[in-house]
Amino acid sequence: MGKLTFGMMCSLDGYISDANGKFDWGQIDEDVHAFANAEQARESTTIYGRRMFETMAAWDTLAEDPDVSQVERDFAALWRKTDKIVVSRSLAQVTTTRTRLVRELTAGDIEALKASSRGDISVSGPTLAASYMRQGFVDEVSLYYVPVVVGSGRPAFPDVGSLLKLERIEVRPFNNGVTFMRFAVKK
Repeated sequence: MGKLTFGMMCSLDGYISDANGKFDWGQIDEDVHAFANAEQARESTTIYGRRMFETMAAWDTLAEDPDVSQVERDFAALWRKTDKIVVSRSLAQVTTTRTRLVRELTAGDIEALKASSRGDISVSGPTLAASYMRQGFVDEVSLYYVPVVVGSGRPAFPDVGSLLKLERIEVRPFNNGVTFMRFAVKK
């Protein structure tokens, strides 16, 4: 049985992008990327909302790009091996590897996916993740805190509905100032 996880990189004040929609303040060096690769390798399925999928779809072809680093090529290869479910009412189709488009994932769909999963399942995108948090499906939250304060923008936790209690189970600081923290969701 797989766990449903939610993970994002965010500013210290909890934003995944700034007020202009930019993320150029992210600090993804080789060490952080290698750690993220190991996290990706644990996943058998990733559930995306439309916006996050459109951002991540570039990884479908980056493994063959000679201009990207080896750690990026490694991530691209892992991304291609992961099953992807895109939850969107506005997309007409998806063309990336191992990807299927659905209009919604019901509570029964999530429970069945968790029960049959051969690895962890991640939800990527704060709006979709908040929906699953409100329904009590998320088992872990992982955050890569970047040592910047952006003041406003798109929050990592837009509306989880009520108090969400977490228990810290892992902390990993990186030399570039990023700190990874993993939390279990208390049920």
